[in-house]
Amino acid sequence: MGIIVNLDVMMAKRKKSLTDLANEVDITLANLSILKNNKAKAVRFSTLEAICKALDCQPGDILQYREDDS
Repeated sequence: MGIIVNLDVMMAKRKKSLTDLANEVDITLANLSILKNNKAKAVRFSTLEAICKALDCQPGDILQYREDDS
């Protein structure tokens, strides 16, 4: 599995919609959706910083490491 993105969890805790967050972070709705749905291959630190600022959280609240089963 590797890195798990828990963006949806933090958005729910902060009662923020995908559209609101995308506008606040200045990222396209499509790209934020890719990140939220664990489909992203990478994330820029500047994007991660903006998301953390908008959600008032730490990177560790959004990103989690899980060891592969194999």
